[in-house]
Amino acid sequence: MTAAVPHPVPSRVAVVGGGLAGLRTLAELRGQGFSGQLTWVGAEPTPAYDRPPLSKELLSRVEPLWLAEDLDHNHAALADAVHLGRTATGLRRVGSELVVSTDAGELVADAVVAATGSVPVRPWPDAVALHDAADAEHLRAQVRPGRHVVIIGAGWIGAEVAGVAAGAGLRVTVLEAGSAPLWRQLGDVAGERTREWYATAGVELRTDVVVTDVTGGEVRLDDGSTVTGDVVLSAVGVRPATAWLDSAVPLLASGHVATSRSGRTDTAGIWAVGDVALRSTLHFGPVPGGHWFAALRDPALAAADMLGHPLPLTEAAPEVFSDQLGHHLEVIGRLVRDDEPGAQRVLRRAEHGWTELHVSGQALVGAVVVDLPREVAAVRKLLRGESLPRLDLTLAADPATPLRAATL
Repeated sequence: MTAAVPHPVPSRVAVVGGGLAGLRTLAELRGQGFSGQLTWVGAEPTPAYDRPPLSKELLSRVEPLWLAEDLDHNHAALADAVHLGRTATGLRRVGSELVVSTDAGELVADAVVAATGSVPVRPWPDAVALHDAADAEHLRAQVRPGRHVVIIGAGWIGAEVAGVAAGAGLRVTVLEAGSAPLWRQLGDVAGERTREWYATAGVELRTDVVVTDVTGGEVRLDDGSTVTGDVVLSAVGVRPATAWLDSAVPLLASGHVATSRSGRTDTAGIWAVGDVALRSTLHFGPVPGGHWFAALRDPALAAADMLGHPLPLTEAAPEVFSDQLGHHLEVIGRLVRDDEPGAQRVLRRAEHGWTELHVSGQALVGAVVVDLPREVAAVRKLLRGESLPRLDLTLAADPATPLRAATL
């Protein structure tokens, strides 16, 4: 990213994306003093709703959790113009103006905030996905006791749905191409610790199996065998919904838009927040949005930058949470790589959970925490300072020692 430079405060802002990141951007702009024209565009025809319950509460919550009620953000009061059910198809500059093309006409603004979220990867048309409220309604209608659900992918969504379905009395089989659940997200060692959760929940987990095709309810594997279910759910990840930005903002190979800490892109007048952004952070390098906390928090930085306010000297560490198979799991900060010089993982085992601290040199850079809310709170505090804390690794490995007491 190039260095940030001063810019005029816009008088017309278009926020493109009808989910949490978009709604939070509206609220932050107004809350930080923006009095100009504010336009909101969203592809879904419904107001913003919370996405985590779609998988975590698939069977217990049949109506979306509306964010206007949950966050007390009234989009009709925040935006001068609201265009839900309109999909952005392009963005271009015409003189000093930015023109957003949609499937129902064009909109003009001085600044644009891209908050269009992500789209699920769908390698197999016959497999269902779970990404939006319509997907949840469709899947919920098929998930009935006595049926067999086959889930492709043991990541966040796959594990959450597996636990919900098994708890409702369904037979559940999870197929994972990697050697352990959550291996991409947590690494092989931490991911392997979650394997026993599947057996305890009555879920059949098969790892090191690659799906080559799905036809109806038949799932074919690379060894030539098949698994047949009444419902096949593809939970193999998402990609940023950034195709509409391709001619206006450089896209990374991942599909993300690289941004500064505030969400500002290298293209004047364009910010990106939430799933679409690979945002620079104070301590953790570039971090992809992709999760609820980024959509919740990052719009405050974008709004401050757009309006010329100074950014705070500290910020919350990136965070991901998941309720799966009877356990609550949080990832805070960044996780070290196996090939990272000076990287260590320190395990703190407690009676009812565990914490895996990720350390670079002696500095705490992140953690995986399972079923230990006090540990989550402690890690959040330690990673929020102006610098990363250094640890006495011997003390840090003792679960009886509070993390604060293990700092140097």
